[in-house]
Amino acid sequence: MATQRLVAAAALVACLLVLPVHGRNITAILQGYKEYKLYNQYLSETKVCDEINSRQSTSMTILVLSNDAMTTLAKDAGDSLPAIKNALRLHSVLDYYDRKKVKKYGDESAATLYQATGDAAETTGNVKVVDQEDKNYGFSAATAGARICTVTKEVETHPFKFAILEVTAPIEFDGLFDVPSTANLTRLLERAGCKVFASLAASTGVLKSYEDAMDKGLTLFAVNDDAFSAKDVPDVKTMSKANLTKLLQLHGLPSYNTKTSLKSVKGPLRTLAAKDDVTVVAKGDDVSLDTGKTRSRVASTVVDSVPFCLLTMDSLLVPPELYVGAPEAAPAPAPAADAPSVAADHADHKSKKPSASSAVASRPVAALAAAAVCSVVLASLL
Repeated sequence: MATQRLVAAAALVACLLVLPVHGRNITAILQGYKEYKLYNQYLSETKVCDEINSRQSTSMTILVLSNDAMTTLAKDAGDSLPAIKNALRLHSVLDYYDRKKVKKYGDESAATLYQATGDAAETTGNVKVVDQEDKNYGFSAATAGARICTVTKEVETHPFKFAILEVTAPIEFDGLFDVPSTANLTRLLERAGCKVFASLAASTGVLKSYEDAMDKGLTLFAVNDDAFSAKDVPDVKTMSKANLTKLLQLHGLPSYNTKTSLKSVKGPLRTLAAKDDVTVVAKGDDVSLDTGKTRSRVASTVVDSVPFCLLTMDSLLVPPELYVGAPEAAPAPAPAADAPSVAADHADHKSKKPSASSAVASRPVAALAAAAVCSVVLASLL
């Protein structure tokens, strides 16, 4: 019997070792707290949740707000999703904090996701960690005279790895809600070094399709001028309008995606060119799109203004049928997104409220199967 128990214990250890290990998922964690429902929904709407989840090896502290406090933040931001995204990034601290640590080390400055984006002026994207009287501690903006938002609850703490803390009020400062204008898409493209792309989009009428989609959900992959003269790229000067239209539509997705959120995409992505999909290939921090004929790396983010994201690519995306000898293709209208866009029920993203969160955690089938196997093994040995 003793031998059997030893064998059973060894089998259990072996089974636990082969069970899949999954990193933290902030929206899945907050799903269990109804008092943070609105905060969680905005994390999904703005895709800040993807930025948090992508930093599995980084110690982080998420400063969450109750539904009432989140309503206040949204109102202060003018119900603008891009502005709310700035604030949510500011509440995502790139270090671990709890009462014990603050009481031991005292006041200090800490970086946030907002500071890491480079959008903050100087160090305004940091927050101050403040040791208050008795057992209290809190956080404030880095600007002088900023109010201190006291921690009211340590929701979850995993020492030196990850913490979720509730604070009394949103951390704000003058300029936090300033967002870049997206009113002139042509100017944005030209400033990014994509003048040829902008010109072709305007001459074919595809620019109008882009602009119409911007308030509903659009991810645009633009290429710089040199990309059009690269080797093995079809000559756009001799290309028919139908094929040129299709080529430009291939560079747009009818949904809002950031470079970070693209990493978690599984399966093909539908583009504005109705029947042409692209596949995401992610490796580390690199993200590329594959058409089946060409693969291009996502180089940088020009504008991230929910529900519109403008990214640049290293090279032109070209589907197989647009190479020499390909049959003519009629231009197709831009399709509706496969899933509801951020502003599906609203014409103006600055005045809408978030829809119900779709980020619900589910246990992988592989984990359940492995657990079942473990149970059978142990039952047979005991």
